[in-house]
Amino acid sequence: MEVSAPPGVLSSPSSPFSSPPLKPRLLAFANSRWAHLPRKHHHLKLQHMDSHSHGIITPSASYNGSTLTTDSPTGSGKRIGEVKRETKETNVSVKINLDGTGIADSSTGIPFLDHMLDQLASHGLLDVHVRATGDIHIDDHHTNEDVALAIGTALLQALGDRKGINRFGDFSAPLDEAWIHVSLDLSGRPHLGYDLQIPTERVGTYDTQLVEHFFQSLVNTSGMTLHIRQLAGRNSHHIIEATFKAFARALRQALEYDPRRLGSIPSSKGVLSRS
Repeated sequence: MEVSAPPGVLSSPSSPFSSPPLKPRLLAFANSRWAHLPRKHHHLKLQHMDSHSHGIITPSASYNGSTLTTDSPTGSGKRIGEVKRETKETNVSVKINLDGTGIADSSTGIPFLDHMLDQLASHGLLDVHVRATGDIHIDDHHTNEDVALAIGTALLQALGDRKGINRFGDFSAPLDEAWIHVSLDLSGRPHLGYDLQIPTERVGTYDTQLVEHFFQSLVNTSGMTLHIRQLAGRNSHHIIEATFKAFARALRQALEYDPRRLGSIPSSKGVLSRS
């Protein structure tokens, strides 16, 4: 059994650990012994390795118009995505912690959307921080879309190589008379199957057509396959809220680690990536 020396020991001339032959053995130990574990358990072993060889997204990287402002989980050991997206129509910042406790802190200028993002955080056990300003004096369309695009990009970033996760999630959520089923796959292939019959055009001031557009935008940037089905429901608010709750619980299932996988990628191809 090999033992890692404390910081500074390897550089000490008087230490027995400073002999040249032990350096490659320590690197091999870090790679072979701990590579199968979820990243949050071994990030201290990998944080000083070459970022280019592990596909780390640097702070200056961008995706689909959104700027990624933190390192990927491979570099930090934490499954956190942080994104800023600025256009002539909106200014959006999103930070998501996949291993959070359900902290919700969202202010989009669209009260009903904030309420739905609270469901995503609470029932998905994600820490969700969203700030958005936009041209809501026209309507909510652009802000709704860009918040979803940024959330999808943050999820993509936080997921990294997706080693050890369940990948699939499936959940049915009732809310009074409404009953919604959601099934999803963090496959890297974007697809939305959407079948909600929302009876009214608005809930408060929120245009109910924007529900589908929100999930389509999130799917496009996250690389997620998502199916949403309404099994029952008459009240528009209940139908939409049950949808976000079911989505949050299905996403939570998919994000969690499967200990039997021993950190392997849940794909027979050996890779899951955004196509």
